Amino acid sequence: MSNEPSTILQTFANPNPERDYTIRMEIPEFTCLCPKTGQPDFATLHLAYIPDRLCVELKSLKLYVGSYRDVGAFHEAVTNRILGDLVAATEPRYMRLTAQFNVRGGIWTTVEAEHHGR
Repeated sequence: MSNEPSTILQTFANPNPERDYTIRMEIPEFTCLCPKTGQPDFATLHLAYIPDRLCVELKSLKLYVGSYRDVGAFHEAVTNRILGDLVAATEPRYMRLTAQFNVRGGIWTTVEAEHHGR
């Protein structure tokens, strides 16, 4: 696997598909660009999901997150897009993505998006 940013999310088989359990990840180095100003937006992503048949592979997730570094996107749009891509790749029983963006113009923005499967 390369170390270059990639839009491909790789998966692996859930080792315990018979059981509901939650996987939580904190991704503190997310960046994208403000679509209005082109200035960087920084966020910490908090991912929580209950896998079904597949789990997301961590290095591919890291490279996927890095692919947004030069992408202009509103906070709401990018959060929902990432959730949609993760859901499409893993088809989880449940998934929540919370994006806590750093302050901009004196305003903190947190966007939370959820998927309820099955």
